[in-house]
Amino acid sequence: MATWQDFEHEEPDLASAVRARFEANKHHVLATLRKDGSPRVSGTEVEFVGADLTLGSMFGAVKARDLQRDGRFALHAHPGDETMEGGDSKVSGRAVEITDEVELAAWEADLPEPPPGPFHAFRLELEQVVHTTVGEDHLWITSWRPGEPVKRIQRH
Repeated sequence: MATWQDFEHEEPDLASAVRARFEANKHHVLATLRKDGSPRVSGTEVEFVGADLTLGSMFGAVKARDLQRDGRFALHAHPGDETMEGGDSKVSGRAVEITDEVELAAWEADLPEPPPGPFHAFRLELEQVVHTTVGEDHLWITSWRPGEPVKRIQRH
């Protein structure tokens, strides 16, 4: 697993493209695992805070309870319009709840605006990042995992 900062250091160009996709729109799609192991998708917002990609949740929300029980997640950036300008980005890994009071206060202080009520906050540890772009007659799929070289596949 890696922090967002680790990813930026290993692959700055790819990290820049993926971050741009997450910053282009406010809402994204988070996949978590229910108690029975089946998938659940939820809307979510993310923030880049310090070295980390993070997400917050209303206190007691089902997505927060899913992540507390099993931190595995997949997060798909809002793809924008049908042109896919800028590409399509996804990250996956483990969400770790921020529970230390000092760390939580620092996270909240770094947000553009404070949460409106009680909340959960999670640091997203990265296991894989995938960025797909569309060409004239092909797709470029660029994939990264911590400590491995970037893989780039062209599909027609």
